[in-house]
Amino acid sequence: MSEITQQALDGLIRQRVPERLRERDHTVWRPDPREIADRLGWLDAGSFLRPHLPDLSAFVNEICAEGYRDVVLLGMGGSSLGPEVLRRSFLGNRSPSKDNPRLTLLDSTVPGQVAAVTQAVDPAHTLFIVSSKSGGTIETLSFYRHFRHLTESAFSARPEPVEGHPGANFVAITDAGTPLERLGREAGFRRVFLNPADIGGRYSVLSWFGMLPAALAGIDVARLLDTAASMRNRCLGDDAQANPGLQLGALLGAMTLAGRDKVTLITPPPIDSFGLWVEQMIAESLGKEGRGIVPVAGEPLLSPDCYGDDRLFIYLRTGKGDDEPGLHWCDDAVERLETAGHPVARLELTSVYDLGAEFFRWEYATAIAGSMLDVHPFDQPDVQGAKDNTDVLLEAFLGRGSLPEFPTVHLPEQPTPRPPELPAAHFPESPTAHPELVEGSVASLLEKALPGDYFAIVSYTPVDAEADRLLDELRSKIMERYRIATTAGYGPRYLHSTGQLHKGGPGSGLYLQLTTNRNEELPIPGQPYGFDVLAAAQAIGDYQALTNLGRRLMSVNLGDDAISGLRRLLEEF
Repeated sequence: MSEITQQALDGLIRQRVPERLRERDHTVWRPDPREIADRLGWLDAGSFLRPHLPDLSAFVNEICAEGYRDVVLLGMGGSSLGPEVLRRSFLGNRSPSKDNPRLTLLDSTVPGQVAAVTQAVDPAHTLFIVSSKSGGTIETLSFYRHFRHLTESAFSARPEPVEGHPGANFVAITDAGTPLERLGREAGFRRVFLNPADIGGRYSVLSWFGMLPAALAGIDVARLLDTAASMRNRCLGDDAQANPGLQLGALLGAMTLAGRDKVTLITPPPIDSFGLWVEQMIAESLGKEGRGIVPVAGEPLLSPDCYGDDRLFIYLRTGKGDDEPGLHWCDDAVERLETAGHPVARLELTSVYDLGAEFFRWEYATAIAGSMLDVHPFDQPDVQGAKDNTDVLLEAFLGRGSLPEFPTVHLPEQPTPRPPELPAAHFPESPTAHPELVEGSVASLLEKALPGDYFAIVSYTPVDAEADRLLDELRSKIMERYRIATTAGYGPRYLHSTGQLHKGGPGSGLYLQLTTNRNEELPIPGQPYGFDVLAAAQAIGDYQALTNLGRRLMSVNLGDDAISGLRRLLEEF
């Protein structure tokens, strides 16, 4: 443990922060208890669910016995990221067991992504989980409308009457008293699972929101909750110096205050997706009031000279030795980072089931870091701005049948000429240092970078393995050339994750928004607009919110095909 981290840990202990958090003392963060006293249920999330495990097991057996082949979770942000991490960590690309249905998640309004999930399942043999804490999330309810219509059509198309009804193919997870609870009761959902209202969305993975889809996929949720309970006991115990969550929180807070605010997560398989969940936890909890920590997840691991002195690396590995490909290479790369003087913290997991413990550790650590940074970790005040803009744009669409134009760069048929070769970590004295740059090129945006900045790519395109690879290549080129941190997220998922940081955090981001032409229409039943309009309104709404804050950003239209457009974009570099 570094000296500054130990000093931070000692200071937290002197202020009795661990005891006060255990006692649910809201003054750890704010004098006013609003949105704090009623947001600490995550401390007991696993304990809440444990008495319900027999009922959960019976429900899973019921679904399996009725022959459901697929489970599709419809949700955004905290309702989807935890289940996605569990799905990818435990199941990966493997086929589901013969007894459990396949788990798929939908958290994108981009028509191509909705269509891909639609084509992959048979609605009549699919259980849909409609998951939303507030019960009013526009994306989630739009997904429900789409799949409810398809399920009803599948039932009515059967040549002879069958038992059951379309509502039996749906369950809901939400808080009591929400519009989704009412919808579930009125529309004949098979079950409505009510979560404790004092568990916030991003803190909810160890509750119904995470454990129901995990159990349906065949994951041993009791074992996950056991590891979470073990970590909880250590974090809420009397030995503060041995408190893993307090140690991690002190590290995050101390390093951020020392200028190392780019927390870079190194997560080799099988837990390589865990960074997605940590990214939301840190960004949405701590990125506000002009302060925050920038979580960097899924970034390509390059040579040490590609990183600035604003980095803190946290290396999580499962300890499987030779079982996972590339793990030794990752070990060697981390050693090179340490040798070069970069701070590295290591967290060892004995098995994938230790993710239960890590979920709790990071929730606790984020709350601790919030107290150190004087940030309220349980609200998300700047997320609403982009939502409001989207609502206004949809209203305008109803009035005139089109969305407003906004400044978008269309890729030229020929790539923009590259600027002269610049040394690593080149930071011009002014954006006009290279007038030969074509205005509107991505390079012209990057020329505005300053030491300590980060480059965020937000892509309103379908989630795709080739798109992932190309975005990784783009991130690598930017890191090698400009030596700044990079993040990447798919829209509109990121609006419920890093979107809070982009708008409420420090103004150190440069933002590249990627869109495609709206050639694919997909209606939303009962709505006067389709998924194409909804996704476009969300992209424009976020662009407007960032512009109003004076952020440095650019929107680039990739054309008709996202993959071809990304390849052309890379030619700029």
